[in-house]
Amino acid sequence: MTTPDTQPAEKTTDRTEKLLQNGLSAHILPASATMIGVCMTVLSIGHLGPGSELHMLVDKVLAVDALVFLASALLSFMSMRTQRFANKFEARAELVFITGLGLLALVAVVLAFAIT
Repeated sequence: MTTPDTQPAEKTTDRTEKLLQNGLSAHILPASATMIGVCMTVLSIGHLGPGSELHMLVDKVLAVDALVFLASALLSFMSMRTQRFANKFEARAELVFITGLGLLALVAVVLAFAIT
């Protein structure tokens, strides 16, 4: 007999496995959404200064980077919603997210050297 405070071991184990399985995705999804906002903010701030070919290139890379973060968020969401391919989606979401971070870091370095 179980008390209202406790749950049967079977249900607890299933929930624990689900949380462990989707642990990374639960972090990637909000972080990706935040990084889309960062890309949009940098795009908006970039339009305040004088335009140049370098700024146009940075704008295009930031727009693509926002799409990379969107893909990461979608893969992360799909990993939380599916059971069969959850690990595969989560691994891809992680890889795409890291790619987006690398691209954003590259843009930051280019912007740092472009400012005169």
